[in-house]
This record gives sequence, structure tokens and C-alpha cells, in this order.
Amino acid sequence: MNAHSSALTAKRPPGAESPLRADLRRRYAMTSGSTLKRVLACARAPGVHAVVVLRFGQWSQSRPRLLRILFDPLYMILDFFVQALWGIEIPRGAKVGPGLYIGHHGGITVSSLAIIGRDCNLSQNITIGVSGAGPKRGAPTIGDNVYIAPGARLFGRISIGDNVKIGANAVIYRDLPDNAIAVLDPGFKIISYAGNQPVSPAEAQPEG
Repeated sequence: MNAHSSALTAKRPPGAESPLRADLRRRYAMTSGSTLKRVLACARAPGVHAVVVLRFGQWSQSRPRLLRILFDPLYMILDFFVQALWGIEIPRGAKVGPGLYIGHHGGITVSSLAIIGRDCNLSQNITIGVSGAGPKRGAPTIGDNVYIAPGARLFGRISIGDNVKIGANAVIYRDLPDNAIAVLDPGFKIISYAGNQPVSPAEAQPEG
């Protein structure tokens, strides 16, 4: 177990901020407008719905067996609706640190074996998935303050350091050190310099 996984599984000290409170506080801080507008924006955000259901499911897991008989079916129903309506799949088995921010919904898939640190940002259309076989099988361990851009894919038993930025559509299958910026290279290719120019009447006139 590495430093990130051990920190996430450690018991929360008395009086410390709960993961859900940290998630909501971060979302509120990244929303603009008056207090009322910010509260309403947070309440209707799919990312907020997803983290609330995630934290409820994780809380339910720690309850006594009799209470789990009541809470677990409710979690499963809520998790189904988050997946069906918003396309966000983060099972409660994943270890996710406080301050998770999901800016947009759709196509977000996280393995139950994944470990995600504090204050991480998940964009739309990303996968944090399992790869490998036997002892090499596993999912990524992601550090603190990591940004994952739209379309990125992370696979296998790899380690992503702190303060890392992963660019759009990048495919990550090896370890990344702290403070790394990983992008898809090349990002684009210019195939013409003609541009979106209007056609003149003379050119538009058919021949013959």
C-alpha cells in the first residue's frame, strides 16, 4: 500500500472535514455568482449528485449489517440513476479523497480498484480503468491535485503523482511523476491553409 492509499484508508481524525463537505465546498468555490445562484447551481449539477451518491454509498458500507440492509438498496437505486441520467460511474469501492470535482457529466468511468487523491478534477468522457493480468492486473493510483482533461484514458497498475495535468484524449499507461503535464502528441495537424473562405459568385457559377 502506497502513501496515497494508506492516507485514504486511514480513519478520519475527530473534527476533520468530511469528504462530502470538502467535495461540496470545492464545487461551491468554483461556481460564480451570488450566494443563491451558487447554491442552486451546485444543487442541480450532475457532478454534485454523483459525489453525494458516492459518499452515501461509502458511508453505508461502514454501517452495521442491519442498517446496510436498509441503506444498500437505496444506494444501488441512486447509483443506477446517476449512471443512467448523467453517465457517471464511480463505484463506492473506489478510494476517492476529499475535494473531488466533476465539472461536466457524460462518459465518466472509474474502476472500483482505482485510488484517487485529494482535490482532483475529473472531466467528461474519461476512463480510469483496469488493465493487465495476474499480479500485474490493477487500476491507476492517482495523487493529489490532479486534473484529467476530457477524453483522457488511464489504464493499469500505474502511479500518477501529485499536481499532474493530463491533457485531452491522452492515453496514459505508464507512471507519471509529480508535477508532470502529459498531452496527446501531436495534438492536431494542419492539412490546409484555405480556411472557411466564402466562394465568389464567379466561382459559384456552374460551367456550360
